Amino acid sequence: MDSETKAEFMRVLVTGGSGLLGKAIEQVVKQEGGCLEGEQWTFLSSKEANLVDLQQTRAVFQKYRPTHVIHLAAKVGGLYLHMKENLHFLVILCSDQCKKPEWIFNCSNQNMIVCVCVDFTDYRGYFAQHGRRYTAVIPTNVYGPYDNFNFENGHVLSALMHKTYAAKKEGTPLQVWGSGTPRRQFIYSLDVARLFLWVLREYDEIDPIILSGESNKSKSNQMLLFDTSKSDGQIKKTASNTKLRRYLPDFTFTPLSEGIKKTCDWFVHNYDIART
Repeated sequence: MDSETKAEFMRVLVTGGSGLLGKAIEQVVKQEGGCLEGEQWTFLSSKEANLVDLQQTRAVFQKYRPTHVIHLAAKVGGLYLHMKENLHFLVILCSDQCKKPEWIFNCSNQNMIVCVCVDFTDYRGYFAQHGRRYTAVIPTNVYGPYDNFNFENGHVLSALMHKTYAAKKEGTPLQVWGSGTPRRQFIYSLDVARLFLWVLREYDEIDPIILSGESNKSKSNQMLLFDTSKSDGQIKKTASNTKLRRYLPDFTFTPLSEGIKKTCDWFVHNYDIART
């Protein structure tokens, strides 16, 4: 079934609509022409419904009757928040007797890979027994506008952006937690959003797919102080986008330097509303 045919039947519900990826998808859909004719998109935030409450979840599904769900609502954070509140990041997906959507996928980062492996088995079972297509999209470290820029609880790159902003403002060296030796891969939130739309319309596999940007490097001219009393976390956390490239060999990722500049510009101009 091609994209135009699918679009006739799509009522897409995006949970976590006010977060990093929810806002990125909303921008692609509403500002970049990402919404196809016949599609209806709803972006839901925790202010509108508490999806931990089963009654509220039922009410949301009965109200919007989605055919497709992009499930982004979750507790998120960087290394140090995971270390401090590790059990709070357990993901449990459940369903009841309300009408299930045709397509649902959830977004998991690499920190959650062990947990969501349980869900992958469930996805295959739902497809085999009920013909329902559930899958998971696993991006590497996502950054961009509307991220959590908190020093302690934010994702690594966004927390570093905030620390850099504060250090420049105060005229002090930039303090980096850890030794600076771990390796990470980053992907810009708008790239993830564009790929999500492709997954929604074109990706028919039940098995998950990893979204990983191209390898690139960035350097800072600012004086750095490394606090080695802080944990480095996993020394190497890299992933292959070989499977993605088989599907989309010509997809252009935002260069790291460009994505960082765009995110920094957004953070400076929206400091008053940013999560800090």
